[in-house]
Amino acid sequence: MTMNFESIIYETDGPLAWITLNRPEKLNAINPVMVEDLKAAMDRAQLNDEVRVIILKGAGRAFSSGFDLEPAGEEGMSKEQETEALKAELQNDFDMIMRFWDSPKPTIAAVHTYCLGGALELAMACDITIAGRDCRFGEPEVTFGSGVVAMLMPYVCGPKRAKELLLTGNDRITSEMAEAWGIVNRVVNPQKLEKRARQMAMDIARNDQHAVRVTKQAINNSYEIGRMRDALKHALELDIAIEITETDESREFNEILKKEGAKAAIDWRERKLGYVGQVKRHEIG
Repeated sequence: MTMNFESIIYETDGPLAWITLNRPEKLNAINPVMVEDLKAAMDRAQLNDEVRVIILKGAGRAFSSGFDLEPAGEEGMSKEQETEALKAELQNDFDMIMRFWDSPKPTIAAVHTYCLGGALELAMACDITIAGRDCRFGEPEVTFGSGVVAMLMPYVCGPKRAKELLLTGNDRITSEMAEAWGIVNRVVNPQKLEKRARQMAMDIARNDQHAVRVTKQAINNSYEIGRMRDALKHALELDIAIEITETDESREFNEILKKEGAKAAIDWRERKLGYVGQVKRHEIG
């Protein structure tokens, strides 16, 4: 059965539910419509007793470039209204990502080409991530003066590596390095990505489902004992603080971003810091 939402495609195939991010013209950037569609698709998968495993993938040239950079709020809003709209949007983004972590049914992300920012957080929230060899990973939020919505990175690859990735904003992490650091489970040829995801899902689906769900819950509980949820909520509050705090640098950066695009804004900052012509980003892997 196939169901088209505005920004995703939801399909069932026996015990598997496939959710496809479907904004290929925008590299599947995650906007508020997609957030709501993903929540609705997860609800549908949970209510279907035949579905045992959920697979998330992207249509077109990439898994996803991350959250859409379009600002929250509507034209004509006051500053206070814009702030409240932004807080609500970030909370909603966080809740959507954690749906995949909290899902009683196992979740698998099959990622290719680009898996950046919020898309990487979404992939890390899935129980298993399989990557095409062509994929590049990163959380470049600090480059844009933003914070991380779901601070899962330290729990996935440890605080030292999380700090390297998050503080540098490097978005050129190779699949091989992501596998070595525990961000992904398997790296495969891009042509075999969906086939390998399906095999992994069927390996899970053929097991006793009560045992699978309770085992997943037990693993997740090991994080909760360390108060991961409290830490994630606090990190979200800090993300909101970053987003609503305006400095002279962030104001000028955002003006250039709106008028001329991301590359022009980044080039402006690097000229200001005297980095023009220097090697700034390097591939890790």
